[in-house]
Amino acid sequence: MKLSNYFLPVLKETPADAEIISHKFMLRAGMISQSSSGIYSWLPLGLRVLKKIENIVREEQNAAGVNEILMPTIQPADIWKESGRYDDYGKEMLRINDRQDREMLYGPTNEEQVADIFRRSIKSYKELPSLLYHIQWKFRDELRPRFGVMRGREFLMKDAYSFDLDEDTSRVSYNKFFVCYLKTFERLGLRAIPIAAETGPIGGDMSHEFVIISETGESDIFYDKRILDLLDVDQELDYTKDLRSIVSSYQALYAAADDKYSKDEFEKKVPIEFQNNSKGIEVGHIFNFSTKYSEPMKANVLNSNGKAVSVHMGSYGIGISRLVGAIIEASHDENGIIWPEAVAPFTVGLVNLKSRDTEAIAVCENIYNTLNQAGIEVLYDDKDDSPGAKFSRMDLIGLPKQIIFGNNSLKDQMIEIKDRKTSHTEKVKISDLAGKLITSK
Repeated sequence: MKLSNYFLPVLKETPADAEIISHKFMLRAGMISQSSSGIYSWLPLGLRVLKKIENIVREEQNAAGVNEILMPTIQPADIWKESGRYDDYGKEMLRINDRQDREMLYGPTNEEQVADIFRRSIKSYKELPSLLYHIQWKFRDELRPRFGVMRGREFLMKDAYSFDLDEDTSRVSYNKFFVCYLKTFERLGLRAIPIAAETGPIGGDMSHEFVIISETGESDIFYDKRILDLLDVDQELDYTKDLRSIVSSYQALYAAADDKYSKDEFEKKVPIEFQNNSKGIEVGHIFNFSTKYSEPMKANVLNSNGKAVSVHMGSYGIGISRLVGAIIEASHDENGIIWPEAVAPFTVGLVNLKSRDTEAIAVCENIYNTLNQAGIEVLYDDKDDSPGAKFSRMDLIGLPKQIIFGNNSLKDQMIEIKDRKTSHTEKVKISDLAGKLITSK
């Protein structure tokens, strides 16, 4: 993409209402535009990142054997009344009536909706386990939306649901998602710690949040530092095998959010040299809630004895739009964003510092076309701006590599590659550029 054709409304000044780094940089980098309180339009640069994250999440769900569906944003109130949650959920739920005066709601989550799909479709234990997920926009009417996409009212979420015959088999599904989440966040360039957490309005008897360490986090987390040594996950993971040993290795080390924290237990279980307390950002949450929804909604199957039993359920969420902000919080400097390559909107920013020189323009056009043909995503800064403006803009939007065509590039046929994260630079022959970028992936 050429910058002269790209919609990138960067800002020089930080908007006054932006409190945290991710909100500031997302507005300044032209990634989002506020529509109303806690609701944002996603502009081209931000949307590319959002889609990259969505695709990685989808790939890992598919690899774990979860089936993708798509449920509606608007749900009937009747199914929430069946489960008993309609009156309990609170004012975060946006309740509406259609023209026939039927009570509806903008879904804040989908346990009831997916249980209704299941009970219409599955009747025998032989069809279990059943694992379903979707990626859909949700709405929660936060009283004080803040921090940009980190705590907005409208957000994009991947939520998955498991249906199993009994408690033991439901734990197998829970373990599968536990490990799948570890692998997903690793691919996103994040070190996400699984911590014991309260179940909140979702309910259930077991729950873990996946949290990244950040000074701007809203929760205090307490954990054994040795858990950080466990975070690398085998990329060739076999989901058909028993994953209990992997999950148990994490659960054996203390890690809890402030709502589950026990000072006595923490100090008793964790040697003082491994005790750690910091702020954290939740990026995923998984729940095992037994028959909380299936029993009142009669989501039953016939077991091997021909008896109707309520299935055991779990739900598993990843805030995809929230992850955009969380990644920025974890990866930035004073000049702007530093994107992990896996989610970067473009891999390379090509900067032409001689944008009025016809020969330089021709060479840069050729570089741009060559890189595109090699499958390298390029944002080509062909605008007639000062070098300072070009460098500041590239640092702000945080592309992993900057390719700088400078004053001497025509003469010596060399071009400079700058690594955004390390600021390391090297010069290579223009003819070797594509090969160099491909081998460095």
